[in-house]
Amino acid sequence: MSVFAHLVEQLAELLQPLFHASAAAAAIVLFTALVRLLVHPLSRAAARGQKARTRLQPQIAELREKHGRDPERLQRAVLELHQKEKVSPLAGCLPGLLQAPAFFLLYHLFSNGEIGGRPNELLSHELLAAPLGDRWSDALGTGGLLGQAGLVYLGLFVLVTAVAAFNYRRTKSMMAANPLAPVGVDGGQQVPGIGAVTKVMPFMSFFTLVTVAVVPLAAALYVVTSTTWSAVERAVLYR
Repeated sequence: MSVFAHLVEQLAELLQPLFHASAAAAAIVLFTALVRLLVHPLSRAAARGQKARTRLQPQIAELREKHGRDPERLQRAVLELHQKEKVSPLAGCLPGLLQAPAFFLLYHLFSNGEIGGRPNELLSHELLAAPLGDRWSDALGTGGLLGQAGLVYLGLFVLVTAVAAFNYRRTKSMMAANPLAPVGVDGGQQVPGIGAVTKVMPFMSFFTLVTVAVVPLAAALYVVTSTTWSAVERAVLYR
């Protein structure tokens, strides 16, 4: 944790001449961008995998029709098809899994008053008038919805809503073009809850608003930056 805090502090010092009191906030945004840049090759691989899985859908449908009464043979045939085409069903999960540790480190870093036995000086940094260690409830308690800190959160909420709306439209269009299969590879049985998943999935991006509202501002900056990056990245990779 101290190494991670030192990295954020060093980035903040480098950005101090440009961003002054908001240098630590800028350092978090830069750190997030660096994390996403490191994960980008996996995101590209996930996009290639998604396109390959879409391309394989007609062949998988033929396998279901051919082996629908033999679940084990159907599963083997689908796995063999994926192996032959070098498509991994788990490729799309890796980018998100690798980003999770960075989010939890930021959350822990800005939720603790001490680092290595000394006061956590990062908590004294601000984004404009909003302390990085505070939450939206703190901003509402000190200045209200339209206070200086409250306006910082309103700006974040507007940005998150815009990104979520963009993701909502993309998800709806992608699901319309590639609907979830109504049967599974385990013998043609109806996948439990598939209808509910289809209805809820486009709205998942709006849950980011809840995250931004309840975590420390530093972690919220990571979430907002990462979500915005994802929207732009997916628009480019899945065009």
